[in-house]
Amino acid sequence: MVTSDALQEPSPEGGWSEAMITLAQAHVVPPTISALVQPAGVLYQDGTYCPQGALWRRYRPITTQPEMPNPSGPMLEGRWLWGGVLWAHFGHFLVESAARLWALAELHRPVDGVLFIPKRPDPDVAIRGFQTDFIHCFSPDLPIKLATSAMQVEELVVPGQGFGLGSIVSGTPKFRNAIHARFARDIKPDGPDRIYLSRSKLGLSKGGLLGEEELEDRLRAEGYEIFHPQDHSLDVQLARYKAARQVIGADGSALHLYAMVGRPDQQVAMILRRESGANLQLVKNVQSFCKCDPLVINALRTEWLPVNKQRSSRESHGELDHQVIGEELAREGFISKDASWEPVTGRKRRIMLRQKGIREDKNYVESPKFKQQRIRDLRRQRRAERAAQDSQS
Repeated sequence: MVTSDALQEPSPEGGWSEAMITLAQAHVVPPTISALVQPAGVLYQDGTYCPQGALWRRYRPITTQPEMPNPSGPMLEGRWLWGGVLWAHFGHFLVESAARLWALAELHRPVDGVLFIPKRPDPDVAIRGFQTDFIHCFSPDLPIKLATSAMQVEELVVPGQGFGLGSIVSGTPKFRNAIHARFARDIKPDGPDRIYLSRSKLGLSKGGLLGEEELEDRLRAEGYEIFHPQDHSLDVQLARYKAARQVIGADGSALHLYAMVGRPDQQVAMILRRESGANLQLVKNVQSFCKCDPLVINALRTEWLPVNKQRSSRESHGELDHQVIGEELAREGFISKDASWEPVTGRKRRIMLRQKGIREDKNYVESPKFKQQRIRDLRRQRRAERAAQDSQS
C-alpha cells in the first residue's frame, strides 16, 4: 500500500520511516545501470511500485521505479526482510545499508534472512566479510542474500528507511532504540582509555590528513593508542570504541561506527580533513546516537584536491595546523593543559607533502579558496605593518 508520506523524504520524527509493510510475491529488481540514481527496488505482485523500498539520500530517492522485469525471475521461498542497497564502501554501508535493520527488533514473526540488491550491476558481486559481521552484530547467523538479477519473493517485509544521509542521519527513535538494544550487545569493552582513529595507512586515493603521522607522534606521547580500524575485525573495533574514555579521529567512516556504541560519558573529538557537508552529517550522527556533543576541530591550513576533481571530496587531503589542534585538545582536556604543539612549516612540511605522494599541479592542486585566503591574510598583515610604521614616523 502506497501512503502519501512514503513519497516524501524520510523523517527522523517517524512516519513511513518507522512503518513496515509486507508484500506477497513481490518482485525485487536490481540496477541495470551504474549511476548515482538508478531504477531499482521493489514492486508488488502486479507490478505496482513500492516507494517504501526506495533509498533516499537527502532530498531525493536515489533508487527509482524500475520496469516490471520480463521474465520475472525465480521465486525465493520464505519470509525475507528487505535490506535495500548493499554498499561496498564502508561508510555508506553503515549509514545506508543498515537503515532498515531496526525492523529486526520489531518483527512479530522471524524472517529467513535479509535480502539486498547491489549498488552496481555486477552478476559476480559478492557479500563482503564486514557486511556479514555487521549484520550478525544485530542477529547472529541470520542469512544474507544478494539479488544480482530479478527475482520474486514469496513474502517480503519492507521496513521504512530509519537512517541515512540527510535529516534522517539522526535516525528515527525506533532505529536508535534497535541499535542501543541489540547491536553488538555481546561484545565486551576491551582496550585503552585513549585512542586515536588513524587514516595514515590508507592509500592516497582514500583521502586523509597531511601531517597525520606527526599528529600521531604527539598523541602517542599523551598516552593515546594509534588505532588503524581497517587492520582489525569489526568485533575488535567495537570493543575498542566501547572501552575508550577519550576518542579522537578524523572525520570519516570510523566515527559512524563509533556512534553506534558510543555513550554520553565518553569524550569525542573530530578533526576535519576537508571542507564538506559530510562533516555536519557526521556530527549530527554522533550527537543523536551518543547523546553528546563532539569537539569539532577545524585546523585546516589548506586542502589538497585531486587534479582531475578539483573540489572538496572524500579524496581530498587536509593539511593540518598542529598548533590549533593542540590548543583545542588541551582546552577540552584531551591532552595536557601545558602541551605546546608547534606548527609544521618549511622543509619539514615539504618533506611531508613528498612522503604522502602529493605532487603540486601534477596529481594534486591546492584549494583555490585556501590559497586566496592566505594571500588576503598576507596583504592585511602587510597593510597593518605599514600603518604601524607610518604611525611611528
